[in-house]
Amino acid sequence: MTFNIIIVSLVILLGIAFMLAEIFLLPGLTISGIAGLIFLVGGVFYAYMYMGAWAGNLTLVITVFLLLASFLYFIKSKSLRRIALTTNIDATVDTSDLKKIQPGDTGVTISRLNPMGKVSINDLTVEAKSMDGEMIDEDTEIEVIKVDWSNVIVAKTSKTL
Repeated sequence: MTFNIIIVSLVILLGIAFMLAEIFLLPGLTISGIAGLIFLVGGVFYAYMYMGAWAGNLTLVITVFLLLASFLYFIKSKSLRRIALTTNIDATVDTSDLKKIQPGDTGVTISRLNPMGKVSINDLTVEAKSMDGEMIDEDTEIEVIKVDWSNVIVAKTSKTL
């Protein structure tokens, strides 16, 4: 009887360890989760088969309690803070070139605007968006319609280079 209790205890503890690793450390459904489920079910099944119905029911209740208690303990502990990413990204995109461009300025497309692409305006190369989503071919003269905080909106002029 003592041997059976040791086997059930070890198998269930292994199952709980694999399940915690699956939930907190390994993303997605991995071998750890499948192994944890097999160990947990196997431990409870072993208790039912070799120790009787009463011991099997008790093992099932204790297993569920231990799994929930270990899950809650792991969440409350500072273990997750040690492995979590806590770096904040404070960097921003440099849009200082857009301040040098005004509506009415003219330029040339460097790449095809479909509806976005690269343009050269006032000797600056910036990303631009064509007005109304029209496609503008490469080496086409364009005029600036509007300058947002992150976009330059352009339209095609009648000249093609």
